[in-house]
Amino acid sequence: MARTATNNSIQAKLVLLGDMGTGKTSIVLRFVKDQYFDCQESTIGAAFFSQIISLNEATVKFDIWDTAGQERYHSLTPMYYRGAAAAIVVYDISSMDSFIRAQKWVLELQRQGNPYLIMALVANKVDLEAKRKVETEGGLQYAQEHGLFFIETSAKTAENINELFYEIAKRLVRIRLPPSSGMNLTNEMRIVGRRFFCCSG
Repeated sequence: MARTATNNSIQAKLVLLGDMGTGKTSIVLRFVKDQYFDCQESTIGAAFFSQIISLNEATVKFDIWDTAGQERYHSLTPMYYRGAAAAIVVYDISSMDSFIRAQKWVLELQRQGNPYLIMALVANKVDLEAKRKVETEGGLQYAQEHGLFFIETSAKTAENINELFYEIAKRLVRIRLPPSSGMNLTNEMRIVGRRFFCCSG
C-alpha cells in the first residue's frame, strides 16, 4: 500500500500483469531507462525496478514488479500483487488471446479485494496497427465497465509510456493526499487523439 510522508512523498508498489510477449518488460524499461530491445528475454518469476516521478503536489517513488507471463509462474503472482497500490494489466493489440487473458487478470485483481487499487488496462504494441486484432473500442468498453483507465501504448516508439505512469502517479496523489479546495476527484476525462482514456476518477 502506498505510504504518504510529511514532505508529500509517496512510495507505491506497482505490479505489471499480462501474457508472455505482451511487452510488460519493454514498457518498464522504456519508462525507467528509456531503452527498447527488439529481442527482449522473457522474465523469469519477476523483475524489480524503481523510478521516481515528481509532480507539483508530491514526489512518487514507484517500486515496480514486472511479473512473468508464463502460466507456470501464475501461482507465484499473488505475492507480487498483494499490497500493491497500482496494477498495470497489459495486452498486445495484435493478439485477441492476450486480451482475453488480460480480462482474467483484471477479475483476479478485483477479487483480491483492495478497494483502493488503481488499475490500468494497457493496449500495447500500437506500432503493429496493421496486425491489430483488438479494436480500441473493445478495450475502452471493457475498461469502462470495470472501472479501469485505458491507454494504448507502444514501448517500441515510446508512445504514451510516460503518460501511463504519470496518470497512475496523479491518481495515487489524489487518493493519498488531502484534496485542495474545489478539486473534483470524480471528473472523467477522455483524450481521444492520444489514445488515452480515463474511465474512472
